[in-house]
This record gives sequence, C-alpha cells and structure tokens, in this order.
Amino acid sequence: MNISSVLVNARPDTLAQARENLLALAGVEVHAVTDEGRMIVTIEAESEQALADMFEAVNRQPGVLSASMVYHQYESDPDQEA
Repeated sequence: MNISSVLVNARPDTLAQARENLLALAGVEVHAVTDEGRMIVTIEAESEQALADMFEAVNRQPGVLSASMVYHQYESDPDQEA
C-alpha cells in the first residue's frame, strides 16, 4: 500500500466543487480545508504507478491550481505477509 500526503491549492471561488471532485476519486481523502483554498489530502493506492496516476488526477481537477506531495510511505499488506 502506498500512502501519500498532498497539499492542494485550489481557487477559493471553486473550492467547494474542487473538494467534491477530489472526494469522488477512489483512494482520496480530504482532511482539512481553508477558506483560502488550501487542502490537506491523502492518497492511498496499491502500487506506485497507481499512486502517480491518482496524483495526476488530483492535479487535473477543475479549480485545482497546484498539488504538492509532501510525504510518501509504503506499507506492506499484513494479509500478504502471513
């Protein structure tokens, strides 16, 4: 499992719609939102490629000005370790 923390900057006038669009993406959670358009988001994906694809999808959302990955962690699946 790949988990990344992302700082997303969105246009304040489209913030609500940008947040809803992000929440509609599988594996994306929005944890905090400011009135200025900043969002703290996490992305979870099975592979590094899937994570990169989701990061690009976040960047392409209408109203999103930028997305910066600030943390990445790989965790093994405990079900596969047994």
